[in-house]
Amino acid sequence: MAGRYRVWAGLAGLGLAALGAPPAQAREVVAFPYAAAPGSVVVSASERRLYLVNGDGTAIRYPVAVGKPGKQWFGTTAIDGKYVRPAWSPPAEVKRDNPRLPNLIAGGSPGNPMGAAALTLSGGQYAIHGTNRPSSIGTFASYGCIRMYNQDVVDLYQRVEVGATVTMMR
Repeated sequence: MAGRYRVWAGLAGLGLAALGAPPAQAREVVAFPYAAAPGSVVVSASERRLYLVNGDGTAIRYPVAVGKPGKQWFGTTAIDGKYVRPAWSPPAEVKRDNPRLPNLIAGGSPGNPMGAAALTLSGGQYAIHGTNRPSSIGTFASYGCIRMYNQDVVDLYQRVEVGATVTMMR
């Protein structure tokens, strides 16, 4: 299923200043008693929360949307790319379910589901990304990607490095 979500990096060089968004505020710092390396990302599908591990017993917690039933994945991978306002090409499964979708949606377009930024995950199937549907945050809404509020994905983008571990838990 490689290539499930294809992120076009044509606008990646614009930088975060091009987003025009106000500075992001982390949702909240919470206790995080689980063993995870500082800088790693842990997503709890059941809670619909993403945790960025600080390494001092705390993590920054963000609300997210996760995969719909039957579209979820679990396990560990790594961030393999970071993109600002990426263009998006719907994968075959999404196109089959939504045949009216164009083959490519330009980055920054109001109809682009990738939002303000995307952190692609190894394997080419999924990404942590912003959204053009903020009302979906806190739900089971995607085809396996992790959706964040645009201001939160910009905040996360600034804090994580390519190569950071991402673990998806039930």
